[in-house]
Amino acid sequence: MYSYIKGTIAEITPNYITLDNKGIGFKILTPNPYNFTLDSETTVYIYQKVAEDVIALYGFKSSEQRDLFIKLISVNGIGPKSATAILASGTVASITQAIEKGDAKYLQKFPGIGPKASQQIILDLKGKIDIETISYQSQNMIEVEEALVALGYKSKEIEKVIKKLDNSKSTNELIKDALAMMLR
Repeated sequence: MYSYIKGTIAEITPNYITLDNKGIGFKILTPNPYNFTLDSETTVYIYQKVAEDVIALYGFKSSEQRDLFIKLISVNGIGPKSATAILASGTVASITQAIEKGDAKYLQKFPGIGPKASQQIILDLKGKIDIETISYQSQNMIEVEEALVALGYKSKEIEKVIKKLDNSKSTNELIKDALAMMLR
């Protein structure tokens, strides 16, 4: 079992990346392949799925993403494809918050997640996600993220900006800073 692989991004496709590690190219399925940069040295956090007919590596930019992916695929009816789609469209903090609040409507916005699946996710995971170990963003950051989503920005763009913000500022200041970064 792998925890992470360090290497250079050799290829980016719509569904996976190829990570070169000392001459070995690992094909890694990932929620947002274009979040990675070609020819850059990076660490990819890995989940290895071994089944009767397939051995697959799923990769994530953070261990928190990987841990949430593992929790999601433990839910009855949610497989790696659905879990990957959820993580491609949302952030760890917003997904975790929706689960903890029982927000089924939020979960239904993800591809392939209907009313039954969203209720099952909440039923199986509510209270079981260790918020301490997931880098849970402050309420301010969640509000900034929601504001940017409402303005039409994509989750990939939002994640890049959120990482650069000073968490100690007020929500209004954070939104102004985020918009300034988005417009650069």
